[in-house]
Amino acid sequence: MTIQEINNAYGRITGALGRKELKGAFDLLLGLIAGSGHYEFQDKLDELQGTYKAMLGYQMMNVSDPMQSQIYRQLQAALYELADHIRIRALEKDSPRQYFSMLRMRRMQSDASFQNLHRDLAATYDSLSPNAAEEWQKAQENRALTLFRKLWISAQLDVEEVVALRELLADERVPAGARCLAVSALWLSLQEIFDKEKVGLLCDAVAVANAEVHARALVSLLLTLYFYRKRTALYPQIEHRLQALAESLPGFSKEIQTIIMRFILSRETEKISRRLRDEIIPEMVKLGPKLSQKINLKDLTPEQLSDEMNPEWQEKLLADSDLGKKVMEFSELQQEGADIMHSTFVHLKNYPFFRETGNWFLLFDAKHSALAGMQAITENNVLAEVVNASSFMCNSDKYSLYLSMVSLPEQYRSMMAEQLSGQTAAMLEQKKSELRTKKDELREISGQYIQDLYRFYKLHPSHADFDDIFTYPLDFHNLPILYPYISDPESLTAIAEYYLQKNYFADALTIFNRLEETDKANEILYQKIGYCKQMIDDIEGALAAYLQADLLRSDSKWVIRRIANCYRTLKQPEKALEYFHRYEMYDAENLAVQISIGHCHLELKEYDEALKYYYKVDYLDSGSHKAWRPIAWCSFLTGKFDQARNYYQKILEATPNTHDYLNAGHTEWVLQDIKGALKYYRQSVAAAEGNFEKFKEQFEQDIPDLENAGIESEEIPLLLDLLKYIVDGEIAY
Repeated sequence: MTIQEINNAYGRITGALGRKELKGAFDLLLGLIAGSGHYEFQDKLDELQGTYKAMLGYQMMNVSDPMQSQIYRQLQAALYELADHIRIRALEKDSPRQYFSMLRMRRMQSDASFQNLHRDLAATYDSLSPNAAEEWQKAQENRALTLFRKLWISAQLDVEEVVALRELLADERVPAGARCLAVSALWLSLQEIFDKEKVGLLCDAVAVANAEVHARALVSLLLTLYFYRKRTALYPQIEHRLQALAESLPGFSKEIQTIIMRFILSRETEKISRRLRDEIIPEMVKLGPKLSQKINLKDLTPEQLSDEMNPEWQEKLLADSDLGKKVMEFSELQQEGADIMHSTFVHLKNYPFFRETGNWFLLFDAKHSALAGMQAITENNVLAEVVNASSFMCNSDKYSLYLSMVSLPEQYRSMMAEQLSGQTAAMLEQKKSELRTKKDELREISGQYIQDLYRFYKLHPSHADFDDIFTYPLDFHNLPILYPYISDPESLTAIAEYYLQKNYFADALTIFNRLEETDKANEILYQKIGYCKQMIDDIEGALAAYLQADLLRSDSKWVIRRIANCYRTLKQPEKALEYFHRYEMYDAENLAVQISIGHCHLELKEYDEALKYYYKVDYLDSGSHKAWRPIAWCSFLTGKFDQARNYYQKILEATPNTHDYLNAGHTEWVLQDIKGALKYYRQSVAAAEGNFEKFKEQFEQDIPDLENAGIESEEIPLLLDLLKYIVDGEIAY
C-alpha cells in the first residue's frame, strides 16, 4: 500500500468507529492488515471481533448483560488503538515525515531510560570552573532534548515509564525548561498516536506548582481533548482526572476559559500581520518625510534638536492621520496579548538552532549555549532580564532576537544591546512593581506558549509534516467532556462576548443559542443572536430574534431600526415603513432613517411621497448631498425631467459612478437630446471598465422605466447598436 492509501484506510476506519459502525471497522482493519502486510496484528483483531460477536450473541438471545455498555466502550477504544498501531507500523518504513524519520533513527540507537534522564537532569553542582560549567550547561541541554525526542516518538508508554515520567514532571530539582520540553513532547506524541497514559501525564503536569509547566500542560491537555473528542468518552479515567483537577485547583474553570480566549485571539495573528505589512508600515514610511517637512529638520541646529524640538509636532501628525488611530489600536491589541510580533520574526527562524524540533519549545534562557556570543555583553546590563520579562515576545522570538544579534559585528551588537537595555529598563521596573495575580500569570504564559505553537506549526522547516492545529476551529466550549467546567452562563457568556468582539459571529452565535435555551426572557441575548445572524446573512433568522427582543422590550431604538432594515433587505417595504415610523417617534431628525423611509416609498412606487423625505434630508443636510441621487431618480420616474437633469448635472460634477452616467443618459434621451444621451452612456461604459455587456445588463433593467417615460420600445435596440458602434470606434461620435 502507498502512504496515501494507508492514511485513507485509517481515515475510513476512524470514521466508521466514530459512527459506531463496528462491523465496518473490523472489515476495514482486516483490509489494512492485508494491504500493509502486518499480520502480527491479526490475532488481536480476531480476539476483538470474537468478543464483539459474543456480545451480539447475548443481545440476540435477549440476555441482559450489565457489563454490555462497558464492554462496548472498551471494544471501541481497543479498535481505535489497534488502528493507530497498524498505521504507525505501516508508515514507519517509508514515510518521509520527520516523525517517522526520527522513529527509524531512534530504533537503531539505544537511548538512556527515562529514569536515568530524570536522575541526570535533577543533579546539581554548587561550584564548577567556567569551562566545566559551560560543558555542564551543554550536557543538560542535550539531556533535555534527548528527553523530548524519546518522549515524542514513544508510541505507548509502559507502567514503568509512566511512573518515571510522573516523578520527573513533579521534581522541582529538574529545570523547568526540561519539564516544559517534556510537556510539549507529550502533546506532539499524542498528535501522532493516542495514549491514555500520556493524557494522564498531562493531567499530572497540570497539577505541578511551576507556572510554566502548569500552563503548557493545560494548553496541551485541552488540545488533546479537542482532537480526540470522539475518543475521550471511551476512557472514564480521563473524565475522573479532570474532576480531580477541578477539585484540587480552585481556579480550574477560569483557567480553561482564559486559554480558550487566548486561542480565539490567536486567530487574529494573520490579520494583524497583514495590516502591519500593508497599512501600518507603509503609513509610517510616508509619515517620515512629512514630519521632516513640517519641522524643517535641515534648518535645526544640533542644540535645537537636543533641547528645543517639540514632541507635539509628531503627536499632531499622528493625531491628524489614520495612522495614529491604527497605532493606538495596535497598542491596545498588544496590551490585550495579541500576537503583534509574528510578522517581525517570521524571517528570523532560519538559523540552524531552529532545525532542532525541540528548540521551538524551549523556555528562553539567555545562558543557552547557542547564545554564547551574547553572554559577554549581557552580564553587566539588564538586557537578558528585560527580554526574559517581555510579555509581548514569545520564547521562540526571544531566541530569534538574540540569534540575530549574535550574527551582528561585535561593535553593533554591543551598541544595540545598550540601546535595548536603556530603553526598556524603566519598563522592567514598572513590570516589577505591578501586582500580578495567578490569572495574569497564566494568561501571559499560556499566551506566549500558544504563540510558540503558532510559530512551530507555521514556520518550522518541516511544518508540512505536522497537522497544523491553527487550521481548526478549536471550539473547546463545544466539547462535552468540558461542559462541567465552562457550561455555566457566566463562562459561556464571556467566551461568546469575546467571539463577538473579534467578529467571529458564527462561533458567538453557537454559544448564544445554547444560552437562549435556558434564558428566554433576556432581550439583550436575543439582540446579540439577531446581530450575529444578520452578520452571517441569515436575515430571516435575525429578524425573528430582533422581533423577540422587541417583544420583551419595545423601546429599544437599536432593535427597532434593525427590524426595519431586515424587512427592507427582505423586500418587505410596507413592514419596514411601520418600524421606521416607530423609530421616528424617538428620533424624528435622524437623517439616515428619513432617507430609509424615502427608499421604502420608492420601492412601493410611491414616488411623490418618497420625494418629500428626500427633500427633507437635502434641506437638513445640504452639505452631504446624499439625497441628490434618490431625488434625481424619483424626479425622472415622476416625469420631472428638467429637475432630474439639474440634479444629475450636480452629481456628475461631484463624484459620479457608472449608474449616475447611465441615469443622466436616460434623462437626456427622454428630453430628446440623443447626442447628450450617447455622451453619458459612453461615460457609463468607460466607468464600467469598458465592459459593454455589463453596461447593457444595467441598461436593460431600466427599460420599463424608459418606456414609461415615453421612449418607444423600437428605439431602444437601435440606440444600443448605435452606442456599440461608437464604443467600438466604427462610427465617429
